[in-house]
Amino acid sequence: MMQLRRAVERYRGGDPQAGIETRHAFSFGPHYDPDNLRFGPLIACNEERLKPGAGFDEHPHRDVEIVTWVVEGELTHRDSAGHASVVRPGDVQRLSAGSGVRHTERNEGEEPLRFVQMWLEPLRPGGEPSYEIVRGIAAGTPYALGNAGAALHIVRLAEGESRALPMSDAGSGAETRTHLQVVRGRVRLPDELLGPGDELRISGPHAPELTAATPAELLIWEM
Repeated sequence: MMQLRRAVERYRGGDPQAGIETRHAFSFGPHYDPDNLRFGPLIACNEERLKPGAGFDEHPHRDVEIVTWVVEGELTHRDSAGHASVVRPGDVQRLSAGSGVRHTERNEGEEPLRFVQMWLEPLRPGGEPSYEIVRGIAAGTPYALGNAGAALHIVRLAEGESRALPMSDAGSGAETRTHLQVVRGRVRLPDELLGPGDELRISGPHAPELTAATPAELLIWEM
């Protein structure tokens, strides 16, 4: 089964007066939608835009894996476990909340910040919080998130280039899922054209091939 959801279908959030604009792919906060709560272990996929000086004040999380991909600008991260980092385009940041952690995320730079933040339910709740940042991850290199049974692929395509979607080999009887979000550019399916913020959710072992209508960057979860 394949479901296409357009960028305009995302729920609007954030605080525009404070310089924060958020677009939620899944039911979130006041935007309760019982038919769009999650996709496999993926429970949030938020597009965030922060103006210089804007950000999220310290707040708690527990039992969630938080993965962040910066598209433009620089994200400053600090957490109660003592980690402090500046995350730039090409970096993958992971915060495993475990039994509980608090963090802040702000745009302390001089340019607008745009990032995609994805939350996944862990296979095993609890435990000590942990943090990792992978600098300059190469396109096509999967980032494995073992405690969620998922892997993130950063895919960059030149105009006219085609690519088969990565599919998880979960074994007989297990349901496999693939989630794709277009970050930049446009890609073509046999009958659809996808642009920035559009997403594709695929359940089962079969997925279509994509062709880049323009140079494109994609975030693809195999679960």
